[in-house]
Amino acid sequence: MSKDLLLEIGCEEIPARFVDEAVSQLGEKLAEWLKENRISYGGYRTFATPRRLAVRISDVNERQEDKHEEVKGPAERIARQADGTWSKAAQGFARKQGISADQLVIKEVKGENYVFASIHHEGNHTRELLVNGIPSILDHLHFPKTMRWNSRVRFIRPVRWLMCLLGDEVIPFSWAGLTAGNQSEGHRFLGSSISISEAKEYEQILLEQYVLVEADQRKNRILSQLRQLEEKHGWVIPVDEGLLNEVIHLVEYPTALYGRFEEEFLRLPREVLVVTMREHQRYFPVEDRNGQLLPYFVTVRNGDDRYIENVTKGNEKVLRARLADARFFFEEDLKVPLEEAVKKLDQIVYQDELGSLGERVGRIQQLALGLAESIRLPVSEQALLKRAAQICKFDVATQMVGEFPELEGVMGQTYALHAGEEKEVAQAVYEHYLPRYAGDALPTLRIAGLLSLADKMDVIVSSFGIGIQPTGSQDPYGLRRKAAGIVQILLEEDYYPLSLIRLWQNALDRLEETGLLKVSRSDVEKELHDFFALRLRTVLQEEEIRYDIIDAVLKADLSYPVQIVEKAKVLMEQTGRESFKQEVEGFTRAANLAAKAEGDQFDPSLFQEKAERILARSLQEAAKQYERARQQKDAEAMYRALAAMAPEIHQFFDQVMVMVEEEGVRNNRLALLRKITQCTSQFADFGRIVFA
Repeated sequence: MSKDLLLEIGCEEIPARFVDEAVSQLGEKLAEWLKENRISYGGYRTFATPRRLAVRISDVNERQEDKHEEVKGPAERIARQADGTWSKAAQGFARKQGISADQLVIKEVKGENYVFASIHHEGNHTRELLVNGIPSILDHLHFPKTMRWNSRVRFIRPVRWLMCLLGDEVIPFSWAGLTAGNQSEGHRFLGSSISISEAKEYEQILLEQYVLVEADQRKNRILSQLRQLEEKHGWVIPVDEGLLNEVIHLVEYPTALYGRFEEEFLRLPREVLVVTMREHQRYFPVEDRNGQLLPYFVTVRNGDDRYIENVTKGNEKVLRARLADARFFFEEDLKVPLEEAVKKLDQIVYQDELGSLGERVGRIQQLALGLAESIRLPVSEQALLKRAAQICKFDVATQMVGEFPELEGVMGQTYALHAGEEKEVAQAVYEHYLPRYAGDALPTLRIAGLLSLADKMDVIVSSFGIGIQPTGSQDPYGLRRKAAGIVQILLEEDYYPLSLIRLWQNALDRLEETGLLKVSRSDVEKELHDFFALRLRTVLQEEEIRYDIIDAVLKADLSYPVQIVEKAKVLMEQTGRESFKQEVEGFTRAANLAAKAEGDQFDPSLFQEKAERILARSLQEAAKQYERARQQKDAEAMYRALAAMAPEIHQFFDQVMVMVEEEGVRNNRLALLRKITQCTSQFADFGRIVFA
C-alpha cells in the first residue's frame, strides 16, 4: 500500500536568493534517500515560501522492498572437512551471515566450488526508517551561509516548526530541538496555526490561511495583477526576471499595488530612477507606450488588499526620500570637475598589496595602449582610448556611485558627457565594464573592448600575483566572471589578432615593473593557463564538442580563443572520415618517438632512405601551407595541411628503422619526428583523441 509523504520545515524568513536551491536540495535528497532505502515512490513536488521549505512525494510504499542476496564464502576445499562435515571456517561464515551451516549451498565459480549463503532481508516499515532518516537528510543540506540558535544544528535560518505526514500518519522525527507533528503555520499576519490531517490537503489548507505554497502560483498571480494594471492605466510595466524571482520569494500571498512620485524626479538619469526603485526598494518601474518612464511604480505586498491605501502612502514616502537623496548626490557630483574626481582615485585604496585605484588605472592605461598598438589601431582611435583609460574609473569617487555601486560606469558616461568629453570616450567609460555576466552585451566600440580586456586582465593577474585565487564556490572578486568576459570578447572577430597569453604576460610585466608581483612568475603563468583553460573548456562544451577533442585543442595553445573553437569544430567534422584515425595514429606515433629526441634540427645529408627525404619535403610543404592557412584564419585548411603529411609519415615508419645503432643517424631521424610533432602540436595534441 502507498501513501503521500509530506515534509515541511518552518523557518524564520529565508533570504530570497537562497530559496530555490534550498528547496531543490530538500526534494532531491529525500527522493534519493527513498531510492537508496528500497522504498518505491511515484514523483515529487517541492513547495517554498519565505517561511517554509516543503516537499510532497506521491505513492510512497509503506514498506521497504524485501532484499535477497547471495554472499560468497570460502572455497569448498576449505569449507568441508575430510569426512564431509562443515569446517570451522564454514561455520564461522554462516554465523556471520546470520544463518545456520545447514543453509549453506555450494556453487561453481570459474571452475572451482565455493560456499554461498542465501540471505533474505525483510523490508522494514517506511515510517520507522523515516524517523531516523529525515534528520540525517536535513543535516546534509548545504547553504552559502548558516545560523545556529538554540540547538547545535546549523541551518539557513532558525527552524520554528516541523511537520511530517505519511498519508494521515504523523512521522514524529526529532531535529533541531523540535519534534515533527501535523502542525503548520499560515500567513504571519493573516493566518493562524493549523493542523493538517492528510498530506494531500496541504496546498488547499494553506491557501485558506493566505499562503500560496507554490512559487509558480505566486508568479502567475503577480504577472496577472501587473497585466491588469497595464490594461487599466495604459501603462507598460517592464518585468525584470531577476527582480520578479526575488519578489516571488519575499511574499506568501502577493498583492500588487501602485504609487506615484513627483514628476520633477524624472529629470534624473533614467538609470538612477530604475536602480533606486528596483535594487533598493524592489519596485517595478512604469513606462508609457514609447518606453519613457512615468512617475509611477508598482510593488507587491505580502498580504491582501485591506488598508492598501496606507501601504501605498508608506511606499511613496520611502521612495520619495530615496529619490531626494539621489537627486542631491547627482547635483553635488556635477559641481566637481572631472579632473578633480580622477585625482581622488589616488586616495582610494584598491587593495592593500596593490596600491591605490589611481595606480590601477595607470596599469590599465598601459595595457590598453599596448593592445591598441598590437592591432595597429588608428592614431585617432588611440587618442580616444588613452583619454577613456585615464578617466575610466573616476565615477568611483562620486557620491552617486558611493551610494549606488550598481551605477558604476553608467554614471561615468553621464558625468563624462556633462563635462564635455567626446561621445566615444564617454561611451567607452560605460562599456568597458561589459560583459558583466554570461550572456551580457559586449562592448560595441573597439576602444571599449580593448579597455575592457585591460581592466579585467589587470584584476585577474594582480590577484593571482599576490596569491588570491578563486577556491571552490568562493570567488569574492568575481575573477571567473571577468575571465569569462575576456574570452567572450576575444571570440569576437575584431579582436582575433590579440593573444590571450600575450595579454596576461603584458599584465605580469606591469606588476613586475612596479614591484607588486609577490608570487613566482612561472607559478602565476601556469595558474593563469589552467584558469583560462577552464573558461575555454566551458565554451567548447556549450558547442557540444567531445571531451577528448576539447582536451586535444586546449593542450596545444590557448593564444587565440576564436582559433581554438574553430579547430575543435574542424576535428569534430573529421571524426566522420575513415582516414581520420590513420592520420591521428601517424601524428601520435611520431610524437611518441619524438619525445626521445635531443633536438629538433635535422641534417638532410644524413638521410639514408628515400622515405626520409620524402617526409622531410612533405614537412616543409605542410609547414608552409599551415602558416598560410593560419594567416588566413582557415582552421580547416590548417588541418588539411597537416593531414597531407600522414601518408608520408606511415611510409616512413614502414620503410625506416628509427632506433638504429648509429647514433648520428638515429638522432637525425628523431629530430625529424620532433619537427613534425612541433608542427602538428600547434593544432592539437592528437594523442588525446580517443577512438572506439
